[in-house]
Amino acid sequence: MAEQAIQIGELSRRTGCNIETIRYYERIGLMPAPPRRGRYRSYGGEDVGRLGFVRRARELGFTLDEVRALLGLAGGGQASCAEVRTLAASHLTDVRARIADLKRMERVLADSVRACDAGQDPGCPLIQSLYAEHGPSPDSLDTKIPM
Repeated sequence: MAEQAIQIGELSRRTGCNIETIRYYERIGLMPAPPRRGRYRSYGGEDVGRLGFVRRARELGFTLDEVRALLGLAGGGQASCAEVRTLAASHLTDVRARIADLKRMERVLADSVRACDAGQDPGCPLIQSLYAEHGPSPDSLDTKIPM
């Protein structure tokens, strides 16, 4: 029995992916250009699966290039699994670094809110730090906001 073709709106509904994003993924090669039925793109179950894969990878923070690499490795065996592990390990290192930066930012913002609540400073500590020359870097945030 032949698979029923679906249009882009239905693909969007099934995957939770915006129509413009689907078109973008087609333009950059993450999704294959679908056949057309008249003026309409015609998708199948394989497209639903591939787009779901891309969407989940993006939600996990993989870059478009990393997603492209993962798609290229998806059909492989043991060798591909080792390459995927290497890519995922590298991504995990990046995620952990971002988490550390976010925790640092959280401390600075919490301290700023406490300073504002205490009313100890005639100005706003957070606004003052944002106006500081060149602005605070994530590493120097702890020392840039007066408390």
